[in-house]
Amino acid sequence: TVDPRVGQQQAKLYADCLEAMHGQRPIIFYTNGYETWIWDDEEYPPRKVAGFYKKDELSRLIIRRTARKPLQSAPPNKKIVERYYAHRAIASIGENFEKKRRKALLVMATGTGKTRVSIALTDVLQRANWAKRVLFLADRVSLVNQAVGAFKSHLPESNPVNLVTEKDKEGRVFVCTYPTMMGLIDETRGNEARFGIGHFDLIIIDEAHRSVYQRYQEIFRYFDSLLVGLTATPREQVDKNTYELFDLEPGMPTDAYELETAVSDGYLVPPQTEI
Repeated sequence: TVDPRVGQQQAKLYADCLEAMHGQRPIIFYTNGYETWIWDDEEYPPRKVAGFYKKDELSRLIIRRTARKPLQSAPPNKKIVERYYAHRAIASIGENFEKKRRKALLVMATGTGKTRVSIALTDVLQRANWAKRVLFLADRVSLVNQAVGAFKSHLPESNPVNLVTEKDKEGRVFVCTYPTMMGLIDETRGNEARFGIGHFDLIIIDEAHRSVYQRYQEIFRYFDSLLVGLTATPREQVDKNTYELFDLEPGMPTDAYELETAVSDGYLVPPQTEI
């Protein structure tokens, strides 16, 4: 019944002593047995998580403290994305992450290359050592197959894995539907979960919209990762709950490239009706 945050200062004192003894700042957790918080006080403010990291996931956090490079040192690959708005979107997300914000939402009109942007972003974060494993979520098997094909074409070194059909394959990018991932979260191997809460460093949500969060929000509560949402819904039509999930003010996505701009730039044509 005690708020776990009551133990935050006590946990910090333990961390201070362990650092003095071993020369390495530990990752701090504090919990009341029901609610757990993580605090990597060299990197981020405390945040609520679904449980404890596995040992290898903790090691990755420690290594990343010194291995991570500024995102400007790994500019987007122009062979993956060449248009100005794609570079701007990736820069906006990078700026967001470097300000210690862990979530971002992109509004991009259908046909302007959301998947390409997500592939280029994955490449940037992996080259700068911000992310090792990336999860790309889509709501239909056909979109999963499409995304796997796009990653293989534009970023083959990421060894994309289709978790719908290749559950035991290893890679650096994993693509999955929401229902399949819900099932995989509940799977165990031996006495531990198949995926720890820190298994993925980045989760990309294709076609981010309210119904996804209502039905499958357990996925985002379980994994502790950077989170990027992609949606073609115009910014004023994105519902308040979606903005709240990404810790944003309504109508204020991280970046937007909407239909009217794409038409005026000549990348899309306006819809026409026939009578």
